[in-house]
Order: sequence, then C-alpha cells, then structure tokens
Amino acid sequence: MKKVRFGVMGAGGIAFRKTIPGMLEADNCELVAVMDVAGVERIAAEFNTPRAYTCEAELLADPEVEAVYIATPAHLHRDQIVAAAERGKHILCEKPLTLTLEQTHEAVSACRSNGVYLQEGYMMKFHGAHQTIRDLIAAGRLGRIVYMRAQLSCWYPPIEGAWRQDPALGGGGSLIDMATHLYDLLEFFAGPIKRVAALTGNLVQDYKSEDAATTLLEFESGAHATVDTFFCIPDESSRTRLEVYGSQGSVLTEGTIGQSTGGTAEGIFGLGDSGYDAAQDKDVIRQLEPIDFPKINPYTAECSYFADCILEGRPPTVNDADNALHIMRVTELAYASAREGRFFTV
Repeated sequence: MKKVRFGVMGAGGIAFRKTIPGMLEADNCELVAVMDVAGVERIAAEFNTPRAYTCEAELLADPEVEAVYIATPAHLHRDQIVAAAERGKHILCEKPLTLTLEQTHEAVSACRSNGVYLQEGYMMKFHGAHQTIRDLIAAGRLGRIVYMRAQLSCWYPPIEGAWRQDPALGGGGSLIDMATHLYDLLEFFAGPIKRVAALTGNLVQDYKSEDAATTLLEFESGAHATVDTFFCIPDESSRTRLEVYGSQGSVLTEGTIGQSTGGTAEGIFGLGDSGYDAAQDKDVIRQLEPIDFPKINPYTAECSYFADCILEGRPPTVNDADNALHIMRVTELAYASAREGRFFTV
C-alpha cells in the first residue's frame, strides 16, 4: 500500500505523546523526519525515524517529506504553514491554526495558491463515540436537537514559558485552546453556529491568558448549547461530559471529550409522545441504555483520513480550510462578546 511520507515540526509535546504514535498506527502514513528545537535526537530514536532536524527550513527542504504535521506553538503556525505551502508540502496543523482570522486567511491563501491540502487538527470528530452519536442523530433517534452541553477543563497552573498562558503566543487561553474544539464538535452534531456569546476571565490563575471561559451558542437549526472550558478546575474533579438532548431522547457521555479513545456513552430513546407529567418527580431514576461505539484512536483516524486525501488527490472536507476560517471567526466573535457583553451573529 502506498504511504504518505510525513515530517513533523514540533515533535515534542502533543506530537510525541499522541499524534506520532497514532500516525504510526495508520497503514497509509510513514514518518520520515522529525524537527524540534530540543531533544530531537531522542525523539527520532524513540520512533525509529531516519532524519532529525533542529531547523524547520531543513525539514521543509527534505525531498523525502511529502506532508508536514505542525505541532509547534501557535504563534509560529502562520509562517510555518506559508513556508511549507511554498515548498509544496501538504499540511496537517494543530489547532488553533493561527492566532487571528487575518493570519488564517493568509495561511489558507498560501495553501490554495500553491495547490497543497490543509487540514486542522480537530481530531475529536474522529472519536468512535462521536461518530456513533452523529449517526444516531442522522437516524432520527433523538428527534429534533434542542440543547447540547460540552465540558473540557483541566488544572493548568502557571508554568514559565508556557505559550498557552500568553495571548501573544497562543492567541488566548482556555477559550481558543479548548472551547474551539467543542465549537467544532457541536457543529458536527447540529450544523452551523448562528450566534455566540461568551464570558471569560481569570478566576484562579494569574497569567495573561484567560483561565475561564463559558460560551452560549445558538445554531442555525435553532438548537442551543453551552460550552464550559476552564484552566482552573482540577482534572480529577471534572467528568468531562458531553450531553445531547433532543425532543425524543438524549445521549450522555463521560470521558469521550479529550485525547483518549475511550469513555462511556448512554442514551434514552423513543420518548416525546406522552402527555404532560404534572408530578415532575425529578428524583426518579431514568433507565438509560449503554451505547456501544468503536474504539478508534482519533489521532490515527485524522492522519489516515488526511493521507487518503493526498493519495487519492481529493481535498479534505473534514477540518478543511473553510472550516478553519469559520471556527476562527466564531472564536474572535466569542472574545468580542466577552469584551463587549453582547451576542454576535456569525
């Protein structure tokens, strides 16, 4: 089977922990080069990779590299995407794609003018539970979607040099880093976002980026959603819940949002035809049924999907350039809402 030969820029961090191991499980991907400013020889040895670079220009000049996966700090993305595009390399880039909508337009334009494919690393849509939920929604099992909630929080104390804690390096904090994942995921279930409002602040951590963000969304379908993302909630105290409610039932998950392949999902279906229950006894135990879903490594799946697009000569339609522009617009409007205290239409 033909394989796409990948080089990784920023091979420590998330690339080392999750994406490279996932990529190596894909039968259409081959890792031929890694680049990082420190420890790159160790990274290359860990993954038995033939080439190790400390300079991005050297990796991009490597004729063996057909595509790059960019996992560097966000403030470097725009220039690295442009440089890779000008070298004719297809690009899978971690989120956020850039720091601003203007930079995203510049990155997308460079890819289009150089005829290379661009995909952003919103991998949660590839999770087996989320694929299954989308299928249940499409089959009408939940009726009309009316409300969703997505939660993603962690404990992220001040760390010297952490780029996510400085808006000049990461674009912001918990909103751009985590809420954007969930904007993207909820649109996967309910379609385009229509309006957005947000609250942000620093409730515990004292760095420059926000450690708290709560977003209220309205979708074109009329559905509502809330997204809560905090850098100031201990990991052990958060269930990382996803809740999808419809007129005929609901699906509830724990642990499917994040970087794992597992978690649990349960649902209740076939409702919405009864009369009004005047008693409203909410302490009744509801009998939800477990939902089985395939255990799919989302990092393997996103790399495999992108490689298939390259091998078959078809532009990505998942996490593609248009989606990157759209999510960055929603992000900027959410930050504007937090500053101005009002809704914005997307």
